[in-house]
Amino acid sequence: MTLSDLANRAAAEIRDAVAAIDPTALDGLITELAQAKRVVCYGVGREGLMMRALAMRLYHMGLDAHVVGDMSCPPVGPGDLLVVSAGPGGFSTVDGLIGVARKAGARIACVTAQPQGSAPQAADRVFLIPAQTMANDQGAAAASVLPMGSLFEGAQYLAFELLVLALRDRLAVNPQAMRARHTNLE
Repeated sequence: MTLSDLANRAAAEIRDAVAAIDPTALDGLITELAQAKRVVCYGVGREGLMMRALAMRLYHMGLDAHVVGDMSCPPVGPGDLLVVSAGPGGFSTVDGLIGVARKAGARIACVTAQPQGSAPQAADRVFLIPAQTMANDQGAAAASVLPMGSLFEGAQYLAFELLVLALRDRLAVNPQAMRARHTNLE
C-alpha cells in the first residue's frame, strides 16, 4: 500500500468509528459535562493524551476542567464529573480512581470501546466509541490498518472535537471567547 492508500484507509476507519457513535450517548455526555460543577479527566498512555486534549478544550470553553495527576488538580466531590478513558474496558488505575471519585460523591463518565469492562460497568455514563483497541488488536478480530489501539485513540480525538462543538452550542460559548482563553505563553 502507498502512503496515500494507508492514509485513506486510516481516515476512513476513524470516520466510520465516530459515525457509529450513538447520538444519544453523545448527548448524554454533553449533558453531564454541561451540568458538572468541575470536570476532571484521566486516561493512561495515548488515551491519556486524548483526555488531556479534551480537558484543554473544556477549559477553553470556560469549564472548570482539570487532569488527574496535574499538581493543580483539585479534589472531586458532589456535583463534579470524573471522565475516564478505558478503551479496552478497564485499567487498574482507572478502576481505582473511579472508586475514589464515587466515594467522594462525584459522578463518573467512561469513554470506552468495551462496555462490558470493569470501568464502564462502574460508571454513571458510558460513551462508547466502537473501535479496535489493544483488547482486540490481534488475530481475526484485528481489522484496522492502524497498530494496537490507535484506531480508538484517533477516534477519541475526532469524537472529542465534535463533542466540543456540540457542547459549545449547548452552552452558547462564543468561539472568540474560547480563543481568548488560549494560552499566550507559547
